[in-house]
Amino acid sequence: MSELLVKASTDKTDGSIINIQRSQSCLKYVGFQVLQLMQGSCHELNSGEDELCIVILEGKASINAGEELFPQLGQRTSVFDQIPTDALYIPAGISVHITAETTSEIALCKAPHLGINQKVQWIRPEDVEVLERGEGTNKRYIHNIMMANAEADSLLITEVYTPGGHWSSYPPHKHDTDSLPEESFLEETYYHRLNPPQGYALQRVYTDDRSIDEAICVENGDTVMVPRGYHPVGAPHGYDLYYLNVMAGPKRQWKFKNDPAHEWMLKN
Repeated sequence: MSELLVKASTDKTDGSIINIQRSQSCLKYVGFQVLQLMQGSCHELNSGEDELCIVILEGKASINAGEELFPQLGQRTSVFDQIPTDALYIPAGISVHITAETTSEIALCKAPHLGINQKVQWIRPEDVEVLERGEGTNKRYIHNIMMANAEADSLLITEVYTPGGHWSSYPPHKHDTDSLPEESFLEETYYHRLNPPQGYALQRVYTDDRSIDEAICVENGDTVMVPRGYHPVGAPHGYDLYYLNVMAGPKRQWKFKNDPAHEWMLKN
């Protein structure tokens, strides 16, 4: 199995099905965790030295962040409802208590906190930027949770819906070189969900020198880590694909470079 692929865990003693820690992975900037909580169950954590964005993927949850309470966050029963959801940005050193008001799936997106943004921020559904990108079988639908529309120190977060038979993150692009304004260095994770759930999708991760060159078959609940390189995704016919992207790096700017071998298609 690819070292870039993290399978959803069947051991849910703390509610986690995915738990990527920077100290134990190929990533230096992005930490990522997914909780599946039954109604009435709780999860406690402290943001520590990280900034944290909590994304309510499915269900409803109430969150205490320090002394602030945010009740009944969450707008959908499934990510495939394809409507924007609630998210909560939390700076370093904050105690967090999550209570599942319904059966819930919740993403914890983490990156180093630089001390710039010090306030808890509620990102409401109406704050999420909704976009359509691409044409034909390259069309996909974007929910920008924490891109240019929201403030953070390092984190950039977006949701992407790719219909069956379509491609996304395509033409292949990369952001692994700190050479602004042309390109920024950003690590990335892809948390994949499929509808129907027995489906699969394909993600390739490769570099110009092919020191990384992997074609990864992802199933429902899998996460792919992208420390560097191009990273296109294809959804087979009959299976719609959702993924949550988390990016972070030394500078909070998303500037990417297309693979020159495939950039021609943008000119037609």
